Amino acid sequence: MLKSREKRYEFIRFCVVGVLASGLHYGGYYLLQTRINVNVAYTVGYLISLICNFFLTSYLTFHSSPSIRKALGFGGSHLVNYLIHLSFLNLFLYLGISKVLAPVLVLAIAVPINFLLLRWVFKHKNK
Repeated sequence: MLKSREKRYEFIRFCVVGVLASGLHYGGYYLLQTRINVNVAYTVGYLISLICNFFLTSYLTFHSSPSIRKALGFGGSHLVNYLIHLSFLNLFLYLGISKVLAPVLVLAIAVPINFLLLRWVFKHKNK
């Protein structure tokens, strides 16, 4: 029972950190999307949130100290996540979904995938 409760709280913390990071990401994107290319605006917002997200994920979500190994794993998982984001963003834009709504839909797809990747990075023990 304790493990189950622990995992549930871990996911709740992940969601809270994710909301904060997504707010930074979307805020940066929204402020820039009328001034520069949509993909560049999306990337700048993503990078801002990525830096904050690493430290919040380390300390708050998984209660662990940041390390080079975790930073590399975090970066790798977010590279995969970034490619998922851009692919779906461009698909949704191609389908005629607005530039303002498309990133919100992207999150619904990318967040669960990212949780699984990050849980592995922060919980995996080197053998």
